[in-house]
Amino acid sequence: MNEYEQILKKKRFSLFCIRVFDVTSSSLGLLVISPMLLMVSLLIALTSKGGVFFKQTRVGKGGKEFKILKFRTMVADAEAKGLQLSTAGDSRITKVGKFLRKTKIDELPQLFNVVKGDMSLVGPRPEVPKYVQLYTEEQRNVLLIRPGITEMASIVYKDENDILDSAEDTEKTYVEVVMPKKLALNLDYISKIGLFYNIGIIFKTIFAIL
Repeated sequence: MNEYEQILKKKRFSLFCIRVFDVTSSSLGLLVISPMLLMVSLLIALTSKGGVFFKQTRVGKGGKEFKILKFRTMVADAEAKGLQLSTAGDSRITKVGKFLRKTKIDELPQLFNVVKGDMSLVGPRPEVPKYVQLYTEEQRNVLLIRPGITEMASIVYKDENDILDSAEDTEKTYVEVVMPKKLALNLDYISKIGLFYNIGIIFKTIFAIL
């Protein structure tokens, strides 16, 4: 048992409280914002070809793969037309998609992932299998907990798309510069994980968006 596993073992009650909070908050949230979700769905359907939702395979707790759910912000079959990464100036992003990304509204369908148990409201952002395979043994400890909709790394790197947009080699910059720094923040999160700490991150996320 490594240090991260020991930390989580001591925080079993906190993790239970977080799960109860996640399910309760996400269920109520979906109920409250359901009219907005319907409006966004109609807007996407009327302004670009393709489905309303975007599903992608991500790696979750314990290395288990699942389908993350988002509102579609790119043209249909975008992954077949470029990298699995996107930048601020990505030509595949639709006009409506730009707004949804900037306001993070595109992430709201992930509340269904939270209720289902694939994700938490707060936790390391789930990565695609391609990049998880590049994790070091220590970095793989982020897979000990549920991935989240938001995290400290997302707040610190809220301008990630702009960083990648200005890079000569987008994928190389992400893999060698951005990803390691974000994973370091996620490993630090494990030592601090707790219900009130998570709530604090949620409020910081809202502030960062505003």
